[in-house]
Amino acid sequence: MKPVHVHLDPLWHVSGPGGQALSPRVMGWLLAIPQHGSLSAACQAQGASYRHAWALLREAEAALGAPLVQMARGQGATLTPLGEALVWAQRRVEARLRPQLDSLAFELQAELQRVLSGTERPLRVCASHGFAIEALQRLLGEAGEPLDWRYTDSSQALAALHAGHADLASLHLPVEAGSTRQPGGTGSEPRSDLQAEVLRAHARWLRPDWLYVHLVTRRQGLMVRPGNPLQLDGVADLLRPEVRFVARAPGSGTRLLLEALLRRAGHDPARLADGASGEHTHSAIAAHVASGMADAGFGVETSARRFGLEFIPVQTERYGLLVSSEGLQAAPVQRTLEALRSQAFQLALEGLSGYRLDACGLVKPAAEVFEAWPG
Repeated sequence: MKPVHVHLDPLWHVSGPGGQALSPRVMGWLLAIPQHGSLSAACQAQGASYRHAWALLREAEAALGAPLVQMARGQGATLTPLGEALVWAQRRVEARLRPQLDSLAFELQAELQRVLSGTERPLRVCASHGFAIEALQRLLGEAGEPLDWRYTDSSQALAALHAGHADLASLHLPVEAGSTRQPGGTGSEPRSDLQAEVLRAHARWLRPDWLYVHLVTRRQGLMVRPGNPLQLDGVADLLRPEVRFVARAPGSGTRLLLEALLRRAGHDPARLADGASGEHTHSAIAAHVASGMADAGFGVETSARRFGLEFIPVQTERYGLLVSSEGLQAAPVQRTLEALRSQAFQLALEGLSGYRLDACGLVKPAAEVFEAWPG
């Protein structure tokens, strides 16, 4: 029996001054117009009626009391500032909530599967959200693997593995600049003060005998608007008083990395705090910058490229999975290793800017991979 599938989508409602609610389909058309260049092309791509789409947009404009779309002969359709604001709001909602919605969907999915089939328990994964781990989740789901997949920050993922509530947990650590050591070689990476600092932040959860599953290396850096109008060059520039910076949430591996980089440069990372709780995904950071709500963010290159931003590389890091020695023998974990070593996973990562396969699927003791590993 194939596992059931649950998918959740964010749905939000907008009402005009008179209380009239916009049709949920209006947002779909606003998103489709920039993608296809005109309303007619968007209708053709979606197999929908031009007359119906145009009527919905006109109703929405009447409800809001302002135009959403501008039509120009020979130039197709463009969004007005209000239309663009609604589109960016939708993109921020999706970027911010997608990991939480996916985690909840997998929780519901696992419970339904348990009731329906009574088969082996699903593979339990706790991971910080990223594009490589998302590709792995999609590949395993398509293969029919029962999954209980939670997107969390790094500390929560490691705590879950430590407590026996997860089979696999993600960990991403900075790579020593200039290191040429290959993950398949002997010995650990050269000691990195930056890496050691990040590991110390997680030390309470780490066990000396855990194993590390190599996945990828990826680049983290500054996301800035096209042309880099404020001429930002490194993490210290984020502390300039005129720079509006959006940060990742406390406890996330990316936030820990940024704070460590600032301390290495002789700056107090507390100066970044503005009372906000921070964003939970790289895409939410990129959406903030692309929509003009911030001047800069810090995250992975893929998100910057997908939102049309410039990217200034700062730090390369390894992103991998941790597993206990006893957990490694579980059938779902072994199938996961097979998926990581497959050509399908390699193809899934080909289009991800800033990602590179890193002896993918190789398993070694974490203490042999990272010299600063506790114990």
